[in-house]
Amino acid sequence: MRWRDRRRSANVEDRRGRRAAMPASGRHGPSLLPLVMRLTRSRGGWVILLGGAALLYLSGADLGTLLGLAGGPAPGMRPVAVSESAAEREQVEFLSVVLADTEDTWQALFAASGQRYEEPRLVLFRDATQSACGLGQSAMGPFYCPADQKVYLDLAFFDELARRFGAPGDFAQAYVLAHEVGHHVQTLLGISARNHAARQRASTVEANRLSVRQELQADCLAGVWAHHADRARNLLEQGDVEEALGAASAIGDNRLQRQAQGRVVPDSFTHGSSAQRVRWFRVGLEHGSFARCDTFDAARL
Repeated sequence: MRWRDRRRSANVEDRRGRRAAMPASGRHGPSLLPLVMRLTRSRGGWVILLGGAALLYLSGADLGTLLGLAGGPAPGMRPVAVSESAAEREQVEFLSVVLADTEDTWQALFAASGQRYEEPRLVLFRDATQSACGLGQSAMGPFYCPADQKVYLDLAFFDELARRFGAPGDFAQAYVLAHEVGHHVQTLLGISARNHAARQRASTVEANRLSVRQELQADCLAGVWAHHADRARNLLEQGDVEEALGAASAIGDNRLQRQAQGRVVPDSFTHGSSAQRVRWFRVGLEHGSFARCDTFDAARL
């Protein structure tokens, strides 16, 4: 990806030098935190958490409640000593450039339709941090919180994406960030709120299906960004599209479930299969049209 010497976003909030204070377990009732901590110590547990737990945020759920950490004032942030490698500094710069490019793209697309694009913020953290959606932890992967319109990301996720899921490359990382920004676009357009309300009235299976449609639309919107960014600023290099497709395929529900539990349960999908995620990113990339990303009315996903 051609990203050097490009504009950086001013909407990056670096919390890597702070750590969220963790309330005592049981303070607000039964807690799932011990289970989460056990899962993070196992290979299968990492797959489950990295591939699925962030969906609770993306669907509007408050993970703090599920972990028994909700209620009362938000835990404070305490400073910790943080060392940053040269590679990590470059990664932060890269993400700042990608975020800036999504800002330029979506500002232009919103303006063309007579609307105003409100820029999200990217929060970088380590281990755990507070969000308006509850406590976020690195084991849960990147997530977007509609309540504060921020994307939360621990850079360690990209190491897992490359080593454990076999999806390396800078454009794989750009796809992940663009997907989360896609959720921000859905929030601004009222799509997230409508889908959340529909899921609240639906059965578990139907709610999962609605979640899949929302996630696949975010994949498509990531492709829309890549389409316009490349046409306007010649962003893509040889191999970039394959990196993004590799990431989309690697975190498909079918692959994550097979890795974690040895079997696939389609009714429990919340993000979509590898093939579906690849297909909808391609739709956005090839057509660059929001209208082509209507996964909610699509007969075929």
